[in-house]
Amino acid sequence: MNTLGVVIPCHRQERFLPRTLAALRSLPEGWRVEGALVLATPQGVDSAPPALDPDWKWLAPNPGAAREPLTPGAARMAGLAACGGEWVLFVDADVEVDAAWLARALGETASANRSRLAGLWGPIEEWFVDDRGHESRGAPDLYRVGMRDRNVDYLATLALYRRSALLDAGGYDPRLRSEEDFELGLRLRARGSELRSLGCLAARHFSAPRPSLGELSRRWSSGLCFGQGQVLRLYLGKPGFGTLLRRQALYLATLALWAALPLAAWIAAVRSTPAPLLAWLAVAAAGIAAMAVRKRSARLAAHSVLAWTLNGLGLVVGWFRIDPRAPREAPC
Repeated sequence: MNTLGVVIPCHRQERFLPRTLAALRSLPEGWRVEGALVLATPQGVDSAPPALDPDWKWLAPNPGAAREPLTPGAARMAGLAACGGEWVLFVDADVEVDAAWLARALGETASANRSRLAGLWGPIEEWFVDDRGHESRGAPDLYRVGMRDRNVDYLATLALYRRSALLDAGGYDPRLRSEEDFELGLRLRARGSELRSLGCLAARHFSAPRPSLGELSRRWSSGLCFGQGQVLRLYLGKPGFGTLLRRQALYLATLALWAALPLAAWIAAVRSTPAPLLAWLAVAAAGIAAMAVRKRSARLAAHSVLAWTLNGLGLVVGWFRIDPRAPREAPC
């Protein structure tokens, strides 16, 4: 009997847990689950805990209401230490795993000629749930990985990892508030490991309707905006820094645009001409207009600029909110 380890970090978005737990009860013959649900916030879960099978356990590695929530990487590594299995499925609490994808993925793990295979995922469908419980479909392929088998740079939201490959690479970095998935992918690929996307629906991700100001507020208050700066600080002067810098190019460009505004105002004052300010307004208006055409909505374009600005500011804050010398051990 093969054991599949399953780790589900709980960041107060657990009302969808019963869907994923149900999907995990229908594993292919010869497989069993050994799972860990990790209470990542001091406040506990946001709804009544679902009934668990005997092979599941709750972990509370972060006791005390005064403590900060665990980072995504810390929660996953605590769960990894508590469950068995040569292969371990990491899935967020607001994600419903597709049973057919999981069956195919477990079949892939048994392939003898895939010794370099370190991880699997696939297309994730986006779903929105409003306050009345009404569900509506969003993006059919949230991460745009495509409906075909192919190699990918990283896995996120849903990830089936070979335990040995994950540990050999050092595991998730518990210091990062976000970007932990992409950063782990950098290390795995640097070691020659292969990450694959299977060309069939892997899961459904549920959330409140987006885009919204509430979501932007949540990302800031939870620290998710800070990970971009944290990971850049960690990789400063190291291989991979350029890749990470390009990944944050949109946020950096937005910050540069805002930083140019006081410079344009100063030049306009010194030269007694509005030309620099008009030039800045023209560039900003052209960018928003291009986004409005692309998104077919001026409101969504303005929201995008606001989101890029918030993430850019978070990048700056995150740069100073991490100690590169801090130990990488996850609490347990």
